[in-house]
Amino acid sequence: MTRLHDGEPNQGKKPEWLKIRLHKSKAFAEVDRIVREHSLHTICSSGRCPNKSECWSRRTATFMILGDICTRGCRFCATRTGRPFPPDASEPEKVAESVSLMRLRHVVVTSVSRDDLPDRGAQHWADTVSAIRAKNPNATIELLISDFDASPELLDKVLASKPDIIGHNIETVERLTPEVRTRATYATSLRTLRYLAAAGATVKSGLMVGLGETDEEVAKTLSDLREAGVRIVTIGQYLRPGMEQYPVAAYVTPQTFERYRRMALDMGFDFCASAPLVRSSYLADQALDSVRNGVSEA
Repeated sequence: MTRLHDGEPNQGKKPEWLKIRLHKSKAFAEVDRIVREHSLHTICSSGRCPNKSECWSRRTATFMILGDICTRGCRFCATRTGRPFPPDASEPEKVAESVSLMRLRHVVVTSVSRDDLPDRGAQHWADTVSAIRAKNPNATIELLISDFDASPELLDKVLASKPDIIGHNIETVERLTPEVRTRATYATSLRTLRYLAAAGATVKSGLMVGLGETDEEVAKTLSDLREAGVRIVTIGQYLRPGMEQYPVAAYVTPQTFERYRRMALDMGFDFCASAPLVRSSYLADQALDSVRNGVSEA
């Protein structure tokens, strides 16, 4: 029998559990000062991530490369869609310098989709990893990539830079994928993840809930990700960026998120962050530690 997950229907008012609680620390204050004084660009700030203060306190942050105009127009995302500008050849060094100034322990790099480029930006990704590694040898590096149309040649370019974690988000369950994503398909995402895992990479993916999926569909998606070789998974509440984006169907309860977390760990994932305000890079450094230590999160 199909079971809708527990939650409150979207009636225009967010529930109490979606209120952001700030984490203050000396590390956060220092990173915040450096970002402001040097005008550094992070998704943490521009995307108004609810976990910014906690992550910066842990000296982790996320950067977006290859511009801010996407060639795709997914309905869950507020990123501008259109014809992007050519890549900035100096960007890899700028990101590496930002990581150094912020004294980050773990850095996450993401980007818009660049279907306009012959290599979809794969070489730029690799150059960015190399630049960060050269200037910050002790920092661990995580990538959150587009699907690159599951092209082995392009994925190999990125893999050759040897990031510590490489992720690609499945985003939603298979039934809802055509409604909320463009060009990207559920099958293509799984092929991308499977290829990365087969190459020996530590692979991560993320899932949004609250779009109208059922418990069974969430379980099936987690099973598909695990079968593809994904070792780290994040599950968070979808929040509508604006009225032009896909509507929220329900606000999923913290209890249901905890049930999903236990489900994922029972399936064999090394790490699962599952809570209303979880985003792709949340607790990224802890996830890497769990994989490297060979001990699943409790």
